[in-house]
Amino acid sequence: MSLRVSLRHALPGFTLDARFEAPEGVTALFGPSGAGKSTVVLAIAGLVRPDAGRIEVNGRVLLDTDRGIALAAHRRRVGCVFQEGRLFPHLTVRQNLGYGRWFAGRHAAAQPGRVVEMLGIGDLLGRMPADLSGGEKQRVAIGRALLAAPRLLLMDEPLAALDAQRKAGILPYLERLRDETRIPILYVSHAVSEVARLATTVVALRAGRVLRAGPTAELLADPEAVPVLGPRDAGSVLEGRLVAHHEDGLSEVEISGGKLLLPRIEGAPGARVRVRIGAQDVILACLAPQGLSALNILRGEVSALRSGSGPGVIVQLRIGEDSLLARITKRSAAALDLAPGQTCYAIAKSVAVAPADIGGAAPAPLPE
Repeated sequence: MSLRVSLRHALPGFTLDARFEAPEGVTALFGPSGAGKSTVVLAIAGLVRPDAGRIEVNGRVLLDTDRGIALAAHRRRVGCVFQEGRLFPHLTVRQNLGYGRWFAGRHAAAQPGRVVEMLGIGDLLGRMPADLSGGEKQRVAIGRALLAAPRLLLMDEPLAALDAQRKAGILPYLERLRDETRIPILYVSHAVSEVARLATTVVALRAGRVLRAGPTAELLADPEAVPVLGPRDAGSVLEGRLVAHHEDGLSEVEISGGKLLLPRIEGAPGARVRVRIGAQDVILACLAPQGLSALNILRGEVSALRSGSGPGVIVQLRIGEDSLLARITKRSAAALDLAPGQTCYAIAKSVAVAPADIGGAAPAPLPE
């Protein structure tokens, strides 16, 4: 299951000219405000007619301006979730969900009970939208979209209007959505933490053009992608296995190149987890450090360096099968005489990893 997009459309100040493919899983369309992300979403949904382009979902052509094909929005079977839930205010949660089921008609496949359980909204069915929190409204909006039997789910900044606590509450439900459905999801965001936790693929957009695209772990840990992400948001995504919970409140995660001790992670030993570590939270040493308070020390090899226009440099390390980024000063890099192929030790404080940066790892893609 996949999405293929090629769009060209004149916008104030620039021309959107974007081409990308979104495979099964969550593809994050990432970029700053005004990059053209929402225009892409609206064009896929059939709410904006681009000047030229082609959109194909799972082999079904939704738009092809060269051939004069432009399916109406209601025929595209595309589910949409926006910043606000946009629920019908005069209908209960159950009735809002029922509308999605009715809209699906003969295409209805998802079972309401399964969707309600997956999103944890069973206790909300009799309530009115005005009585729901922002996170609850978004979960109901997602449920309504799923019950409309979409071939593709578009999520345009679905957490942007929520505070940190409500974001933390809804992220596990989005992970379940990613892991338990085979519906391709295009997730629009300018928050690196959300992208790192949820996405399986990242498409970085700026001024209407795709600058980089690829698997999340590879792209976020690529030094050449730092100008797109921003140096303060640069970091790495490491996947591993939860092996133990310790009495002092730390959880132990085994990754390909060693172990991490992190603030307690919800889940049973054996669970797969995904951890984002910010590049600015990593310290480097050429010799094995001793007598430190930091608990996470990983041995690796320098694979690349990228200097910025300021005083900083991004160092990419190979740790086992993973890549890890560290952001240090050019002066420190010179003092350590860092160069590709050099053995190096990466040091990260356990408390530097926020709970929002730890989530469940996406399962391997299912065979077609």
